[in-house]
Parts: sequence; structure tokens; C-alpha cells
Amino acid sequence: MAKRRPPETDKPSFRERFEAMRNLPAFFRQIWQTSPLLTTLNLLLRLGRAIVPAASLYTGKLIVDEVVRLTSTHSSDLNTLWLWIGVEFGLAILSDLLSRGINLSESLLGDWYAHRTSVRLMEHAATLDLAQFEDAVFYDKLERARQQTAGRTQLLSQVFGQLQDVLTMTSLAVGLVAFQPWLLALLLVAVIPSFLGELHFNARSYSLQHGWTPQRRELDYYRYIGASDETAKEVKLFGLSDFLIRRYESLSEQYFRENRKLSIERAGWGSLLLTIGTVGYYAAYGYIVVRTVSGAVSLGDLTFLAASFRQMRGLLEGLLGRFNSISQGALYLKDLFEFFEIRPNIVSPVHPLPFPAEIREGFTFDDVGFKYPNSDKWAVRHLSFRLHPGEKLALVGENGAGKTTLVKLLGRLYDPDEGQILLEGRDIREYDLAELRAHIGVIFQDYLRFQFSAGDNIAVGDILQRENQPVIERAAQQSLADDVISRLPGGYGQPLGRRFSGGVDLSGGQWQKVALARAYLREADLLILDEPTSALDARAEYEVFQRFAELTKGKMAVLISHRFSTVRMADRILVLEGGKVLEIGTHEELIRHGGRYAELFELQAEGYR
Repeated sequence: MAKRRPPETDKPSFRERFEAMRNLPAFFRQIWQTSPLLTTLNLLLRLGRAIVPAASLYTGKLIVDEVVRLTSTHSSDLNTLWLWIGVEFGLAILSDLLSRGINLSESLLGDWYAHRTSVRLMEHAATLDLAQFEDAVFYDKLERARQQTAGRTQLLSQVFGQLQDVLTMTSLAVGLVAFQPWLLALLLVAVIPSFLGELHFNARSYSLQHGWTPQRRELDYYRYIGASDETAKEVKLFGLSDFLIRRYESLSEQYFRENRKLSIERAGWGSLLLTIGTVGYYAAYGYIVVRTVSGAVSLGDLTFLAASFRQMRGLLEGLLGRFNSISQGALYLKDLFEFFEIRPNIVSPVHPLPFPAEIREGFTFDDVGFKYPNSDKWAVRHLSFRLHPGEKLALVGENGAGKTTLVKLLGRLYDPDEGQILLEGRDIREYDLAELRAHIGVIFQDYLRFQFSAGDNIAVGDILQRENQPVIERAAQQSLADDVISRLPGGYGQPLGRRFSGGVDLSGGQWQKVALARAYLREADLLILDEPTSALDARAEYEVFQRFAELTKGKMAVLISHRFSTVRMADRILVLEGGKVLEIGTHEELIRHGGRYAELFELQAEGYR
């Protein structure tokens, strides 16, 4: 496999990183909405924890000065010394309690925020169009958004920690300013080179991660099909393991080399720049020692100032380094917010029409044309026909003729680019989208095999009926799935599929009967079966469609099947070719016409002679 390099992504500039910080207010609004109580508690605990270091260092200075005084005066009065030791002990206990409280409140807040964000992401994804899910660029955005749901817990900790460290530094800086203000300037000079280095490499790291999103999805895909119960048969029979492993290795090693190069550069420059900071610290430390030897400051002052300078250096490095992480996190946060800004194109009108209580005219396709996104080819064009109330219409045509596209247009999974689809003489875009779909039951050829219980697998057809066991059982009887379920050890409560413990898999034909039950459960005005019985043998399919014909009396139905023994059961047959209506009529009319339908019918019949 040829090496592929991910598309280059420009490294975000310093200005862009600052601009990304604009995402933080919206982020904190979400945090506050998640739990005002936990947010307030965490901030108060951090405020207390921020003051403890300066108080502890100053108490340590008092202890050292008291020890020096007692030693020089040979005094035996240890009351003051024990007092300060007790204060330092109390501060140590308080610091530990505050830290544990911070960790607990932050962990709970972070977990709850991740949960709420994941729910919001799923809810928003549910509003988006099918066309958006079929777009690779959209999938990259969705993937990056998914990655941010849990990772933002760390950003929360970083920003709150930043506020805490600013308060701690402010309290420590008071002592340094009182002693020598220029030490603060020296501290900045010592730390800033390391900060700029981290800023640069964090930006490159973001660029690498962002640019590799499509390739990471590809890696996940190879991992999945290389070790999945759904793909195991083909992988083993076709001997695909080595092929998949080599593809995964090639792409994975390419990413490893890119990341290794960046990591080595980061470690090298980071070590050099950190040395500059160390030199600055020891220059300040040496100056304080000299001042102590000369008698300008006490031994306790030396302890306090040296420790303050050391802690401030660590805090400032952490502060600046954390700014890098926060700005990087804000860039990633942008990915999450950008996903939430995506809006569907297929929506309900502001003032929708109520769905007709009784359908008198049916559905009408009026010169309908449609192209799939990013395609110049018409999937269907100039479609004009009517689906009458109570009529069963069969769609016939070779693969790619436009049959499934027509079904998707009926369910408003797409909107036409030309013409309109009418219901009772009104454009279906004038009706409420959810209500329209609630009156249409569809089973596609590529229906989902949910790793749920047998009952829940049927209930997804109308999830509001999940607790209505008699209705679920009736739908199973109508689809002939009741015989399948009666043989399962757990009946309707039996988990299906092999993904979870205790699950039982079904044959293709058994799965199809369960899927068909979903359509019957809905009690829809229009029932659409798109190749729903492809895994059934001819007799089983005939039985299913006989039952289907009985159960849909008085209802509109659209069925797609390549078996003409089934198709001829429809009231009318619509023949599609190249996305256009070629013929329409009853089985007998089309046979007498001697056109494309008659030709296809004879070809299939020849195979049974």
C-alpha cells in the first residue's frame, strides 16, 4: 500500500490560540448548568487551598526564627515554638482535606459534564440530515466532537487550577516584592523561554492530531473489521487477516513516525529551555544566601524567600504551561462547538400542516428530480406518478435504477432538487417532519441488527410501545417472527447478537422476520418494504408477502423485490431505469405491453424452467 500523508493543517498561530479562548465562557456556562452546587463548592475549596502555601511557608519562617532565637538565648520556653509547629501541622491537615475535596467535587462535576455533553451530542446528531452522515468531512467533525466529550473534564481541572495558582502566586509575591521586586522580573525571564517552547510544540501537536482525523477513523475501521463477530466469516474465508494487519501497520507506523519526530524535538528543546529557568532560579537563590550571610535578612527569611521563589517558579511554569494546555484545549473545544453549530437542512416548517386524519388522494410525485450531495449525476429525474390510497405499488428495476432513492424521498430523508412530492395535494415539506415519519413504516434491506433483546428489537419500530407487550407480540405474529422467538431460551427478553454475554444470534431469515415486525408495530398509513426478504427462501418470502397483503388492506404500501412472483402481488408495478419511470401498470398490462418488465420477467422465469 502506498504511503499516504494526511492533508497538511496549518499550525495555529499565537493569535488564533488566544482567540480560541473565547470558547471558554460558553464552556463555563455549560459547566455551571451541569451543577451550580458542585461548581461553587469546587471554586470555594480552591480559594482556601490557594492561601495555604503562603501561610505554611510563613509559618515555617517563624519556626526557624524561633529556633534561632531559642538557640542564641539558650531559652527553655518552647511554648511559642510549639504553637507555630501546631499551626503548621493544622495547615498540612487542612491542605490535604481541601485537596481531597477539590478532587472529589471535580471528579463528580467532570463525569456529570461528560455525561450531559454525550447526551447533547447524541440529541443533536439525531436532528441532522442523512446526507450529512454520508459526508466524510461531517464524519471528521463528528469524530472530533466525540473525542471532546470526555477530554473536556481535564480542561475544567486546568482552568480551575489556573485560578487557584494565580491566587497562590499573588500571596507568595507579597514577600518577594517586600524583599527585592527585581526577583519577580528575574523569575519571568527564567520561565518565559520554556513557556514559548511549549506553546510552539503544543500548536504542532494540535496540528498533527487535527490533520490525522480521517486516518484515525481509517485505523479504527481496520481494527473493527479485523476483530469483529460481524466480519469474522469473510475475514477468515477470504484470508484477509494479513491484508488488514499490513494496512493497519502501514498507516499506524506512519503516524508513529510523525509523532516520534515531534516528541524528540519537543524533549530536546524543552530540556534546553528548562536549563535557562534553572540558571535563573539559582542566581536568585545565591543572591538571597549572600544577603543572609551579610546579616541583611534572617535565617527564617532565607527559608521563606528561597522556598517562595522556588514555589513561584514552579507555579509560574505551571501557569504558563497550563495556558498552553488550556489554549490547546480551547482549540479542541472549538471542534465540539462547531459540531453543535451544524444545522439540518430538512426541517419542519414554522407552522406545519396537521397530518391528514384520512388520506383521500395519496402521494403524488410531480416531476421529481434528485442528486446525491457531491454528485453530478441525477439519481432520479422527471419522476411523475401517484400512489393511491389503499394501493400496493411495487418498484422494479436493476440495481442503481433509483428504487431506494425514491423510498428515501418519500420519508423525507432527502428533499427533491426538482419538482415536489405531494400528500393530499400539499407539498410534504409543509407537514411536521416527525409526524410525517411517524405515519410511514420503512424496513430497508440493510436494516440494523440491534444487540438488544428480541422484544426491544421489535419495539424500535415504535419505541413508545416498548412496554406494551401484547402489541409487540401481535407484531411478531404478523411478521411470522413469533415462531422464531418462541424457540429462544429467554423468549422476548432474550438478548440477540453475540456482542454481549448471553446473546443468541439468528440466521439471516430469522433476523428479517424480527425486522419486519418493526414495520407492523408502527401501524403506519404507508408501509415500505425495501428488499426486506432477501435472506428468505422463495416459499418463506411468498408466505411473508401473503401475510403482508392481508395486513395492509386499506393501507398504502410500497414494496421492492427482485422476485417477480412477489412483485405481481402488487396492484400496480412501476419500472425504473436510469432514475426515470420507464413503465407503470398491473402485471398483466406490463406483460401485454412487452416492454422492459416483460423482458425481465421472462429472464427470471427462464431460470426456473
